[in-house]
Amino acid sequence: MQYRITLPADYDMAIIRQRIADRGHLTDDFPQLVFKAYLYADRNQPYADGKENRYAPFYLWRDTNGMNAFLGGAGFAGVITSFGRPAVRAGSVWHAETAPDLSTATYASCQTASITEQVALGALRDAEQTGVRSDIERGALAAVSAFDPSAWTVMRFRLWRDAVHASSQGVDVYQVGHVSQPSAKH
Repeated sequence: MQYRITLPADYDMAIIRQRIADRGHLTDDFPQLVFKAYLYADRNQPYADGKENRYAPFYLWRDTNGMNAFLGGAGFAGVITSFGRPAVRAGSVWHAETAPDLSTATYASCQTASITEQVALGALRDAEQTGVRSDIERGALAAVSAFDPSAWTVMRFRLWRDAVHASSQGVDVYQVGHVSQPSAKH
């Protein structure tokens, strides 16, 4: 699940970094959460390549009960109060691998790609599993591949320890302000 809040070009991104510092810990023990990566993009930084300023948290849930509890709870109500009600993208997770501790993640990449009618979903799902494993072997701390049948897209999300740059069209790169990962404490 992810929502992306686009901010004005002259927005002071220190406000977002402070929001993450002040509130990031509030989801550290959220039920059914595998992890939440508090992501932001500062258009003035090299990794953002002059794109938009954004606040764009990414969540991986154990099931939809946790997602629904969050969306109906005080945390998301705070997002709505501050920024308005954003569109929330959610997909069916095809493959996900995470390191036991994601706290060293500093950057994230997220790619959304259209699935044409000619693509066989089974073959694409298999290819996505190979991509997840390949990126974990290349050093990704987390790799998630999800399918959104309402938009016929595949989403590829990765957390990285080191800086990354968009290697192809449709890849957004973010800095990681905090990662909530309840399982890392237990």
